[in-house]
Amino acid sequence: MQKIIRIGTRESKLALWQANKVRAELAELGYESVLVPIKSTGDIVLDKPLYELGVTGIFTKNLDIAMLNGIIDIAVHSLKDVPTALPEGIVQAAVLKRGNYNDVLVLKGNEEFFGEEKGLIATGSLRRRAMWLNRYPTHKVEDLRGNVQTRLEKLEDSETWNGAVFAAAGLERLGITPEDTVDLPWMISAPAQGAIMIAALENDDFCMDACEQLNHHETKVCVGVEREFLRLLEGGCTSAIGALAYVDARTEEVNFKAVLLNRDGSKKIRVAKTAKLGSHKFLAKDCADYIINRGGRALMQEDEDDATKVAVVYSTKKLSELQKETLSAAIGIEDSDFIKMRFNRIPAKVMKHTHENVVITSQNGVEAILNSFTKEEINFKNIFCVGRRTKKLIENRIGKVTYVAKNALKLAEYISKETEIKKVSYFCSDVRLDMLPTYLQAHDIVVNEVEAYKTMINPIKIDDAFTGVLFYSPSGIDSYLEKNATDKVAFCIGETTALEARKHFDKVEVANMPDVESVLELVNMYYSNPNLS
Repeated sequence: MQKIIRIGTRESKLALWQANKVRAELAELGYESVLVPIKSTGDIVLDKPLYELGVTGIFTKNLDIAMLNGIIDIAVHSLKDVPTALPEGIVQAAVLKRGNYNDVLVLKGNEEFFGEEKGLIATGSLRRRAMWLNRYPTHKVEDLRGNVQTRLEKLEDSETWNGAVFAAAGLERLGITPEDTVDLPWMISAPAQGAIMIAALENDDFCMDACEQLNHHETKVCVGVEREFLRLLEGGCTSAIGALAYVDARTEEVNFKAVLLNRDGSKKIRVAKTAKLGSHKFLAKDCADYIINRGGRALMQEDEDDATKVAVVYSTKKLSELQKETLSAAIGIEDSDFIKMRFNRIPAKVMKHTHENVVITSQNGVEAILNSFTKEEINFKNIFCVGRRTKKLIENRIGKVTYVAKNALKLAEYISKETEIKKVSYFCSDVRLDMLPTYLQAHDIVVNEVEAYKTMINPIKIDDAFTGVLFYSPSGIDSYLEKNATDKVAFCIGETTALEARKHFDKVEVANMPDVESVLELVNMYYSNPNLS
């Protein structure tokens, strides 16, 4: 029986239109599919401009998580919303033929305000805002968020706006383009605007084969140039960047034009270049280099430096620069390791017999085992672990994981209720929560603990100005409490850590996935929502 492809989509009418288009095209090829609506961060938070949220892939991350968790098989996106770097394991499976890539102004009244000093238009896009102010510097721009229908309704209800800027493709696809609509050919569109993209798991051969048949070559070439330019410029929702490529059928050339502006539109750097189709490999790089060499980096840095910090937070674990960049420019962050790890030398006799059922609750446990033994020396039959990243590390370095749970308690419940296991080997730290072994022992499961590493606290005194602290383990909380107060928000990686935090902090927030990126997204969400912060 052929697999039914589960298509993940946002719940807006436009997203559903796009998903249904993909479903129809798959049906023409003989593939059966079903829609699975998933809410996105960008759909939930509607009271802040997108660039203030600062979340990379704000409209795509929840779909990525659903795909990695096996809830959906493919995801349908507006390609302009997709980060240039996809999560590991997820790839661009197809790009459909592009729709109208232009921006349009929906008027509220007549066009006379174009020549007046006090025009007022609305948009939630930083690019559109900057380009409008560059062309009409005496006008004002107000924020406008929500789906297409919601934005049209807000425009209709407004007594002050002269108009609002929309993507032409969205209006056309929903069949709701108002009569009083003005084309804006001078406004360079967002990279990949008007294009529909399908994402899939790289190792899902069935879905990859199905989706690749939907690829539109010319669109794939053009949006590839635009997104590569965006990636090289290191811009996203927090930078005002326009980029457009199209193929001239007569000359068989790829024509490319792009622009970078500061947020208020007072400064602009433009570039335009062509290359023969098939010889366009370096077109994006040449144009990005042109922008950078003419002060592009400094222009983007100006906006970062000018951003007002709404909060400063402290991470109790060192973060990579890439991880820090996922935070909104309006949030400051500092970091240190409040916990130090030291791997024990596990006795060789431990691996002389096969461990039937092994429990590993952290990546540190995996590294500790590999510090003492090679893959060939490790004799594990069934491996049970906590966290997707721990699972990935185990399967890359040791072997197949039998079951992965979101936290230690969920893992203990699964082992005791869903299996016939009577004994487990638990590779853990000298400092660990009692929850898992206590639960298993209460259900008549013998727990053989192997101390694989030591956890040593490294307390650091932080400044009172920090409003939030990021925690990744109960041990990190213990270390923090040695020298610091609890009058801050505790952002926790999971329920196990949050359980400990609630003993000491009045405000505790928990990430929806047990990984660092989800904690950082949680921080973005918290400080972007006045009802929370």
